[in-house]
Amino acid sequence: MASLQDSSAKAALTPTAPRVFRPERAAPSDVVRPTRAEINLEALRHNLRIVQRQAGSARVFGVLKADGYGHGAKAVARTLERAKIDGVCVALLEEAIELREAGIRTPIIVMGGYYGRAWAEISRYQLTPVIHDRDQIAELAEEVRFGGAESMDIHLKIDTGMARLGIRLPELHSAVQTLAGCPEIRVTGLMTHFACADAGPREAILDQLALFSEAEATLRQAGHTPSVRHAANSAALFRHPAAALDMVRPGIALFGVAPGLSVETTLRPAMRVRTEVVALRQLRQGQTVGYGATWKAARSSTIATVPLGYADGLSRALSNQGHMLIRGRRAPIVGVVSMDMTMLDVTDIEGVNMRDECVALGAQKGPLGEATITAEEVAEHMGSIPWEVLTNVSRRVPRFYREP
Repeated sequence: MASLQDSSAKAALTPTAPRVFRPERAAPSDVVRPTRAEINLEALRHNLRIVQRQAGSARVFGVLKADGYGHGAKAVARTLERAKIDGVCVALLEEAIELREAGIRTPIIVMGGYYGRAWAEISRYQLTPVIHDRDQIAELAEEVRFGGAESMDIHLKIDTGMARLGIRLPELHSAVQTLAGCPEIRVTGLMTHFACADAGPREAILDQLALFSEAEATLRQAGHTPSVRHAANSAALFRHPAAALDMVRPGIALFGVAPGLSVETTLRPAMRVRTEVVALRQLRQGQTVGYGATWKAARSSTIATVPLGYADGLSRALSNQGHMLIRGRRAPIVGVVSMDMTMLDVTDIEGVNMRDECVALGAQKGPLGEATITAEEVAEHMGSIPWEVLTNVSRRVPRFYREP
């Protein structure tokens, strides 16, 4: 009979449960304060249709890393799977397991790399890992052998100019030699990532594609026949159609943000962040607002307080320069954005009352008009990009999923 110590050692090598821990999101059923993010599911389906038309014959694998760009990966994946997306990509093994445990059955590619001793989870959840380093090939092959499986399919990442992850061309021959000694590893996909797809010159894309083709030729000469090649993110898909290859990896476009200032699309923003007025006060001329007294009333002013702050994803960079929408009009953010609260100057907005809706991101139709605050606008105030605006919306903001 095996000893308890032997049994414990074997269990440690062949885990029966994923070794991942994820923070829980605030659930809509637990909501007390009026701050929430509303996700339009029809907008997601509409954006997928736009992406599919643009992709032509290439397969579409939506990028749902960072909790689906802040929209809630599980609900987004379920919606896109039912809309017949070909598959999804994530950055982390933890993200992939979260989707599988939520019932998602579409193919999943884990793009962020392979971290040692994770083969059991990759195999159990039927995931495709991206390998970006020669040493990872040997590590994974060893785990596959130990687990008693015949082989593992991988996608191999080539660094063609991003200089972040991937095997560089001078290192490719060495990687091919490693693959020759690892029959357990099958290269079924080949990928790269563009450095300047959203704003760079066309030549930059063509140069990277040329290096990618050279890498593919090297692999094929060595007997490897990847069935799928992919490189295009949202920007490359819309600005450089030749980069679509066999598969595309749209991320931001699925959530309704046009990837690049020169791109004209009919994409629809999927997220709307709203809250409500919880306090109103009158200030005399010369009185100040917020930490550091950075805003001083130049006249008698009406100030509204809303329960939305930087802990919810509203950047402090919006202090004294961003806006929210109330009654269909823009209200300037005044004073420093606090962790949990933000103040608005509503002096020029007629009829503001307690519990009036305030929109920090998205559209509002009110009694005084209609207006929209886009992720691009917020990003410009922040000195950042729309990707950060969306992924900043924190887990304590519950997501409500809406059909039209």
